[in-house]
Amino acid sequence: MFATEFIFQKNSRFMDKRAFLKTSGALVASSLLSPLWSCTTGEKRLANWAGNLHYSTNHVDFPDTVGEVQEIVKRCAKLRVLGTRHSFNAIADSNQNLISTKGLNKIISLDKESAMVTVEAGIKYGELCKYLDDNGFALHNLASLPHISIAGACATATHGSGVKNGNLATGISAIEFVNAAGDLVSLSKEDGEKFYGAVVGLGALGVVTRVTLDLLPTFTMQQVVYRNLPMKVLENNFEAIMSSGYSVSLFTDWKNKNINEVWIKSKVEGNPVASFAPEFYGAKLATKNMHPVEDQPAENCTEQMGVPGPWFERLPHFKMGFTPSTGKELQAEYFVPFENAFDALMAVEKLHEKITPHLFISEIRAVAADNLWMSPCYKKACVAIHTTWKQDTETIMKLLPQMEQQLALFKPRPHWAKLFTLPPSVLQSRIEKLKDFKALMGEYDPSRKFRNEFLETTLFAG
Repeated sequence: MFATEFIFQKNSRFMDKRAFLKTSGALVASSLLSPLWSCTTGEKRLANWAGNLHYSTNHVDFPDTVGEVQEIVKRCAKLRVLGTRHSFNAIADSNQNLISTKGLNKIISLDKESAMVTVEAGIKYGELCKYLDDNGFALHNLASLPHISIAGACATATHGSGVKNGNLATGISAIEFVNAAGDLVSLSKEDGEKFYGAVVGLGALGVVTRVTLDLLPTFTMQQVVYRNLPMKVLENNFEAIMSSGYSVSLFTDWKNKNINEVWIKSKVEGNPVASFAPEFYGAKLATKNMHPVEDQPAENCTEQMGVPGPWFERLPHFKMGFTPSTGKELQAEYFVPFENAFDALMAVEKLHEKITPHLFISEIRAVAADNLWMSPCYKKACVAIHTTWKQDTETIMKLLPQMEQQLALFKPRPHWAKLFTLPPSVLQSRIEKLKDFKALMGEYDPSRKFRNEFLETTLFAG
């Protein structure tokens, strides 16, 4: 079977309607699901955030210290790690034992002189950002949702947007994890290639317990939205459009060869811009705050209309203080080389009649090149074509191969935590450092303790 098909389960639970699907993206699922257990033998099992799958075991540990993590790792023959459970596929699943980083959520230290912060793996971006800002610092980028755990986001190369901004994992300067023997391993940039292999680790090397993040001086941002950008203008202006702000996102429902909304997030250098151009490559300046899905209310979205605010209240699309409600959606995302962006978008557009009825919205973002072995942006700048689908599993799993075929010329790489159906051999052929990563897995996990069916299928199946 393909990488994500073997575990994908339809689920009739968690069907409450929410204001918008992607707004709840990486929400702390534990606040919505059943109570938490520690190595329970009961019948209830945790589900992922979207409710499209249940994990295959109810044996879950919730350690609060690194020492407890080490004890659990030594005790278990097979083990996988849960963060905030925003993965839409089975990358975090185990049929024997799970360990949650929910209790590892503390800020360890702030080194103001070196501009670095060390945090425990389970802390969420929304819990860290205000502390950093209060102390005069910022992160280089944030995802559209602030509710995801730092280690989980980095382990899967989750990202924001910006032609000069690497994914969230590129902000890591040191990482600590517990290997299969229960030993504590620390790697930093000074360790060279081994460090770059471990950062986007897919949970395959051990249980990440701490990370150190590089910081920037705090900064102010303002955000505006333009509506109805003709897709055709992207052909000769894509780079200019995506470079028009610190972070830029394009939203489309693939109707009428139109970009519904352009979100431009800009740093305030000196005085804030008092007024913005009424047009942007043919798109019109929005006259009110917008939601990525035009007919949805915008009160939970970050402030727009050029109103200045701190970086952490503008870089995400949705407010840090907002706790999204439950709902149904599926997500898929493919990375293609930046230089192929327009042709790739037009290739997907050919499927618009099939896509649009099953779609909530698609988002197009730019991600800078990096040195992280398992990142889809390894050594190449990419455009990420993200799709938020209605939760019709059977239909979506038939549409994804068609999208992948349309993008085949550009050798797309999928987001590790979202849905895809690329045959393992095809995906493996597109991972330049796969052989080296497998060697790293053998070094830190010779007993294959952290491998699950997803990893065995995706990285090893022929």
